[in-house]
Amino acid sequence: MIIYCDDILTISPKQLTGFFVDWKKPLTKEQHFALLSGSTHFVVAVDNQTNKVVGFVTALSDGINSSFIPLLEVLPVYQKRGIGTELMCKILQKLDDITNVDLTCDIAVQSFYERFNMLKSSGMVLRKYL
Repeated sequence: MIIYCDDILTISPKQLTGFFVDWKKPLTKEQHFALLSGSTHFVVAVDNQTNKVVGFVTALSDGINSSFIPLLEVLPVYQKRGIGTELMCKILQKLDDITNVDLTCDIAVQSFYERFNMLKSSGMVLRKYL
């Protein structure tokens, strides 16, 4: 069974393995833990049989008007089970009072985010590893 939590005290870096697949500069478990800790909001999905984090989503917000969802990732072997959908629902609940919720994503996954009434847009990014 998958359980969802948003309390940093309930997880540890050792539970954060296998993420950032195909990244040019993948984060370490410790960096991943710091990323969760430093986010305005986060939700993790934990497999209660293995006690492993199998998915997560983060949000950064000014708490008034704007927020950004920089990361949503589910481990490959746990994909197609509704975990990403549940993570998005939970983070959007946390951002319910925020007027502007933005994220950037690859074209291939835009249809996933459209299910949450998100609109296609254009934007600009800086990637220092390129």
